[in-house]
Amino acid sequence: MKTRAPATPATTHFPPGLPRRDFLRRVLAAGTVSIFTPRLLLAQGKTKATPKKFTGEKVRLACAGIGGRGNDVIKQMNDTGIASIVALCDTDMGAPHTLGTLKRFPNAPRFQDFRKMLDKMAGDIDAVCICTPDVSHFAIAMHAMALGKHVYVEKPMAHTFRQIEVMMAAEKKYKVITQMGNQGHSEANYFQFKAWVDAGVIKNVRKITAYMNLLSRWHGNAKLRFPNVTGFLPAEPIPDTLDWDCWLATALEHDYNKGYMDGTWRAWYDFGNGTLGDYAPHIFDTAHEFLNLGLPVEVEAVKLDGYNKFIFPQASTLAFRFPARGAMPPLTLTWYDGANNRPPFPPELPETANDGEPVRLSAGKFIYGEGLTFMGNSHGAILRVLPAEKARAMASTLPPIPKSPSNHYANFLLACKGVEKTRSPFSVAGPLCEVMALGVIAQRLNAKFAFDRDTKQVTDNKIANELLKGVPPRKGWEQYYVL
Repeated sequence: MKTRAPATPATTHFPPGLPRRDFLRRVLAAGTVSIFTPRLLLAQGKTKATPKKFTGEKVRLACAGIGGRGNDVIKQMNDTGIASIVALCDTDMGAPHTLGTLKRFPNAPRFQDFRKMLDKMAGDIDAVCICTPDVSHFAIAMHAMALGKHVYVEKPMAHTFRQIEVMMAAEKKYKVITQMGNQGHSEANYFQFKAWVDAGVIKNVRKITAYMNLLSRWHGNAKLRFPNVTGFLPAEPIPDTLDWDCWLATALEHDYNKGYMDGTWRAWYDFGNGTLGDYAPHIFDTAHEFLNLGLPVEVEAVKLDGYNKFIFPQASTLAFRFPARGAMPPLTLTWYDGANNRPPFPPELPETANDGEPVRLSAGKFIYGEGLTFMGNSHGAILRVLPAEKARAMASTLPPIPKSPSNHYANFLLACKGVEKTRSPFSVAGPLCEVMALGVIAQRLNAKFAFDRDTKQVTDNKIANELLKGVPPRKGWEQYYVL
């Protein structure tokens, strides 16, 4: 086991009790790099940052994060028949969660550090698939784009508002193909929502309720449950198999503890984006795009159960208020998460089903338009008109749902070949993820604040505004913020 001297605790939280000046001092240190006018990241090495014209039969794909969700994504990419898996990278290469992928691709070169993989194999890679924890999406994507590589990254795009801004700028500068992994953006709801908006079926929406009431890893967990969490987890020896420094990526220094691993990183503000970052990209993504929501003018933490300095609440109700957009009226999107934080049902939906049992909803949305209410589940599930009687009456008049020409993975790979355009590029997914990043700030502060869509600044809460930047990166990771 590797050992190290205990690190200084990373005080990135800022609830009541944390001296304001201490938090601002740490965050303001990141202000030397503009969040909104990033300079161009210089690619390391001799590889040009301009993508080469695709000439091969298959897209040569390097994969960072190969266990858990990564294992499934890599399999899906390979199953399209369009990708050739040419390199594998995981900070804990050889650990149990990586064995399935390693067995499937035994001849692919293996790396623990994505920087070594990309620099060594730059000439043999067309695109990079990123399925790591939220905290490391940004650095891997930036390194890949600077080398002219196309990028597929699981949701959310990045960990902070600032990182998302820089990634969108890099996509535009390097002219690479990008795709965020909200798979429903290539399924029925994507095509249905667009068709119904274009036909005027969905119109003048003023209210959306989105929810996720499944248990998350920190809900009810004795080791993480509020108020037991009073600090970061105690230092443990770093396993010999793990590159902890690379796992942290741009995050501040933290001592290793196994309690941060295996998906539980999502519970911690310093590493993940909570339930909002996990499920919102699958639930209100189509509403965000086709109702032209953009960024809100106000964000409010309406209710937080189990508010904590270090981990996400046990339940959250957040309100995002959007202004009028052209002919579209102002709209309020309310988000509910937590196992017992159910949203209010629309009056058209009964509390009980025909058999008298409660209607059990776990994740989805209600959309309140002019004259019609729509109900949808998560990912690519289609919308239903409420009530059922009205849906039956107007079924013959509803526009048909176009068939998807490709799933989300094939869509990305075909775009790399110049055949299609990606449906969730950073230019589309970025503003969606920025909405969620603002929601995370409201959760961390337990606050309500105003946001200027034009300047992309919080106008009435200095700490919230500084949180747009996030914490300064550790030494050796600063270059990813310098465009």
